[in-house]
Amino acid sequence: MKKKLLAFVLCLAMVFSLAACTTGTTEPSGTPSASPEGTEATGGVSGTFTGSSAGMQGTITVEMTVENGVITNVELTECHESAGVCDVALERIPQQIVEHQTTTLDTVTGATFASRGIMMAAEKAAEAAGLDMDALDANAYSAQPGEAETWDADVLVVGGGGAGFSAAISAAQDGAKVILIEKSSFLGGNTMMAGGAYNAVDPEAQANMILTEAQKNTLDGYLALDPSDPALKLDVFPEWAEVLKQLQQDITDFYAANEGKTPGVDMPGFDSVSLHMWHIYTGGLREMNDGTWIASDIDLARTLAESALDTFSWLSSIGVDATVGADAGASMFTVLGAMWPRTHPVTSSTALVEALEAAAEAEGVEIYTETAATALLTDDTGRVVGAQAEQADGTEITINTTKGVVLACGGYCANPAMVKEYDKYWGDDLSDHTLTTNVGTNEGDGIVMATAIGADVTGLEVAQMMPSSSPLKGTMTDGIWGDASEQLWIDGNGNRFVDEYAERDVLAKASLALDNGIFYIVYAGPADENGVCKGATLETPGMGGTVADMVEGGHIWYGETLAELAEASATSAGGAAPAFTEEALRNVIETYNSYVENQEDPDFHKEVLSGAIDLDYIESTEGVGICISPRKASLHHTMGGLVIDTNACVLDTEGNAIPGLWAAGEVTGGVHAGNRLGGNAEADIFTFGQIAGHSAAAAE
Repeated sequence: MKKKLLAFVLCLAMVFSLAACTTGTTEPSGTPSASPEGTEATGGVSGTFTGSSAGMQGTITVEMTVENGVITNVELTECHESAGVCDVALERIPQQIVEHQTTTLDTVTGATFASRGIMMAAEKAAEAAGLDMDALDANAYSAQPGEAETWDADVLVVGGGGAGFSAAISAAQDGAKVILIEKSSFLGGNTMMAGGAYNAVDPEAQANMILTEAQKNTLDGYLALDPSDPALKLDVFPEWAEVLKQLQQDITDFYAANEGKTPGVDMPGFDSVSLHMWHIYTGGLREMNDGTWIASDIDLARTLAESALDTFSWLSSIGVDATVGADAGASMFTVLGAMWPRTHPVTSSTALVEALEAAAEAEGVEIYTETAATALLTDDTGRVVGAQAEQADGTEITINTTKGVVLACGGYCANPAMVKEYDKYWGDDLSDHTLTTNVGTNEGDGIVMATAIGADVTGLEVAQMMPSSSPLKGTMTDGIWGDASEQLWIDGNGNRFVDEYAERDVLAKASLALDNGIFYIVYAGPADENGVCKGATLETPGMGGTVADMVEGGHIWYGETLAELAEASATSAGGAAPAFTEEALRNVIETYNSYVENQEDPDFHKEVLSGAIDLDYIESTEGVGICISPRKASLHHTMGGLVIDTNACVLDTEGNAIPGLWAAGEVTGGVHAGNRLGGNAEADIFTFGQIAGHSAAAAE
């Protein structure tokens, strides 16, 4: 029964190509081409034929071998689908076409568009071969349920993403027998989409960094804050006043310890638990459309800020490429919407999930994919004692537990109708069909199952939108950009329109107000040690391949001079996209460069400024250029979900812990309030996943 991720060498997607195969709107289509290598034989045609169709990430081409009218082999000769996410579909669908002599099969859970793309490409090849299409249709195959099964464990973990793996590994390390089930055909969930950004307060790393003048100005601003300022809403959420008081004391102590040092020269970086908590509070403090306000639960926020670094070290101990302390200083950055350079890079999402799977297997965790939990089981006292589940072929599974269940099955951004139903924030910016960055299986299953037995929820009225998504797919692929402090965003007229260092909902709202909600990120490469961007090459990796790959796919524009870049924008999308003039591009870049030099942004008051673009170097150096990525906001993260306490226990509507039920990750609410900071998701899922696992294993 155990299913592992299958490697498929023909699909060499870049590590950043993390689009869910079930998101998007393009239906498979294509034109057949035939390349017969054999001769017609008695009983039917023989030869090799090709057909192509559209997948999620580009064209899928299959080569079909036919002998005497019988399909004997189907091989993918062109594939751009995401590694890890679509592996099962890329392996299974060709095999089943041969086995069942049909191009009509079940799609693979979590890889719908890849599955359809392969089947449609095979159909085109079959048409080119002149096969009897009615006979192929008559052979349509759908898997049939097996006999119902019963499994036993101490702890059941529902969800195979970062939170689920953390819970499973932690519970197993504590001696529990653990079963982990995953609805999709692949492991990783939204962790496969996350991009590897992890926020943690890391004083040793900060000591190896230099505090910029802009950061110093920000800290001075925090010192000047008055708790009675109505804008801070401390009258509504008075518990947070103590955090501001502690932050101001931390900053004062930091200045005293570094008296005589100069920001931007020799003053070390600064961070503290209070600063991270204050960012969680202000970053998530939001007013809903009905006039109510929402803020993070202070206890959950403190648990996250205080525990994130230890959790990151724990990830390193189980085989994840995670660096903390002095060695992390050179690599820490500010992911989009993080508000401070405390973001630790994590190994590629594919490698991260592989490391988690290996660690879980080493601890004896039993892992089942394509197995969706459908209901929680309770005894006469109301204690959760297991779950009902259903496998992709319809086989019913009963899972009995001696300790209980951990829900870690994600949010509901792939269910835009559910987001819209509860929304009190975005209004007309949302619809029942808004695209998402998420895997297609994130539909709110865990919330539905838990509320059915009395669990409470919080924060469902607001979901986060990722501003820098693909305009066509909603995914975080097909683009290129850098650290939030280096990013330069322009509208269709070539003008900056927002503080690029702001929170994600601020960025999304500003961008959605533009024509068609589309904006453009100007990219010239990561800043060097002097904070200067010196250009990108065609080999520079981005979100979904190299610059060359994305230029060829029509996703970004590239030029070795501003004149070439302007020309590329003018000829893009058949002229449907705006054409930026060389003059407009030069003006906005040079103006931004002056703000970086002066460490002051009079237009939008960007707090942390870096990444001046060295146009002289770029335009005088062969093979070095500059890019523009068109972007549009899409649904990214649901902040609301099940109410939990600091032990990850799920609470009922009376505020009592439901015995035998814990939850972690995006299925929960209360941590992020109205807006999640970029980089806090992975800190959240791993920290509370670990807590949930320990809590479940300790249950009597």
